[in-house]
Amino acid sequence: MSVLVNKPAPDFTAEAALADGSFGKISLSDFKGKKYVVLFFYPFDFTFVCPTEIIAFDHRIEEFEKRGVQVLGCSIDSKFSHWAWRNTKVKDGGIGEVRYPLLADITKDIARDYDVLIDNAKALRASFLIDKNGTVQHQVVNNLSLGRNIDEMLRTIDALQFTEEHGEVCPAGWQQGKPGMKGSSEGVADYLARNARKL
Repeated sequence: MSVLVNKPAPDFTAEAALADGSFGKISLSDFKGKKYVVLFFYPFDFTFVCPTEIIAFDHRIEEFEKRGVQVLGCSIDSKFSHWAWRNTKVKDGGIGEVRYPLLADITKDIARDYDVLIDNAKALRASFLIDKNGTVQHQVVNNLSLGRNIDEMLRTIDALQFTEEHGEVCPAGWQQGKPGMKGSSEGVADYLARNARKL
């Protein structure tokens, strides 16, 4: 499996079921210089763990938006399958009208380019945080049975934006509102002297 961190995120253009219920095309390059992107892959529509993740992203969409982040979900299903799943009530096994696009990767090229395709059949549960320059800053890949923690993605975005703004690094367990530390041996020593028992 490729590690894409610190590399340009592979560009793509894909059909998608959009947040307003229509269809459209989305390119990753649409967001370059404008927004951060969280691109997450999931195996299939109309499955079991996947809707819990998709809905969890939707429940936190305002948190992503206020951080200037575009969320994009992606599976190898067609845009019509995405549309049908969006138009199925949660109580009936659907995801409801989620407020971000679901990309249709029916050729499997996007999953292949991000090296998360398995058995040439489905994507692993992979998440990528892409900065405004189009560089991958964070990736995490789970096996099919292991659901993601959406709050950890928000924490990682906060850490990236803190680092960009302040030029400091974020230690273990860093949370928004906490101090960072200088990326030097003196900075680490000072931070540990003050915080070692809290780690």
